[in-house]
Amino acid sequence: MANNPRSGAVRKLKKGPLKGTGGLGRKALEGKGPTPKAEERTYHKAYKNKQLAERSAAKHSAGAGAGGHTSNRRSSGPKGRATEELVTGRNSVVEALRAGIPAKALYVAVRVDMDERVRESIKLANERGIPLLEAHKPELDRLTEDAIHQGLVLQIPPYEYEDAVDMASEVMAKWKKGHIANAPLIVALDGITDTRNLGAIIRSVSAFSGHAVIIPERRSAGVTAAAWKTSAGAAVRVPVAKAPNLNRAIGAFQKMGYFVLGLDGEGDVSLPDLGLAKDPICLVVGSEGKGLSRLVRENCDQIVSIPINSAMESLNASMAVGISLYEVSKQRSTQA
Repeated sequence: MANNPRSGAVRKLKKGPLKGTGGLGRKALEGKGPTPKAEERTYHKAYKNKQLAERSAAKHSAGAGAGGHTSNRRSSGPKGRATEELVTGRNSVVEALRAGIPAKALYVAVRVDMDERVRESIKLANERGIPLLEAHKPELDRLTEDAIHQGLVLQIPPYEYEDAVDMASEVMAKWKKGHIANAPLIVALDGITDTRNLGAIIRSVSAFSGHAVIIPERRSAGVTAAAWKTSAGAAVRVPVAKAPNLNRAIGAFQKMGYFVLGLDGEGDVSLPDLGLAKDPICLVVGSEGKGLSRLVRENCDQIVSIPINSAMESLNASMAVGISLYEVSKQRSTQA
């Protein structure tokens, strides 16, 4: 019995060497070199985007060399998506084209199901000289990051903002030289972050003969596709300028001769009693929730309120601007 120990008590040795590898694992320790760039890694999104851009560019070059019509040109891929806006969907695209929004290209899906919106979009693009680029649905899906495009995508360039102080100075100079009839009227936005509000304000400024819209560099809505659409083309006529610091810009406006009027529910004067309508004005409006910021309010020459029913706590920013500009326009016409 002593010569036959229990099988469960037998210690089994592991296979292979117990110490080291004898140099057999040396190659496994060698480095694999620098990490390849994103566009060189086949599993990376940047690689797919690069391949798509190269393939589309090759097709585009072939079509141009054959003397093809612009409607046969291909999409140039998703290059530049970081700085350019895309309007997607048939209704949105045709409305944007009707509004005269600047555009770089109209992408149309290959064998798209034609309806009145598609026909009108192509017609408007041709009339304005906007390139028509055909693209397959997978390309449009990647270009729009799978947004619902319905076979139509409009690419618009980034908006080019002017400097706020330079803009205000230019308007003042034109008025003093008699190049514009009405006294300068600009609207500055303090904390407006909704692009549709911005678009509606631009539309009101255009409707009541305003000359410019000023937005802060930070924490403010910009002129995007949504703002273009809401402005109904007014952004073509009314320039939008940026101020790195709104309070400093207000100080510069005052030195030029502008009266800076802040809109607030608890104003020093009621809008109908405004006595500065005929003078150069910078009208400042805050967000619907917070209103004017403390420093902006302190730097205004006068705080103006719109008389409203006490049951209504506040007005939408774009509505408040529209009412104020109407009143200024009315007073200017009666005082002329």
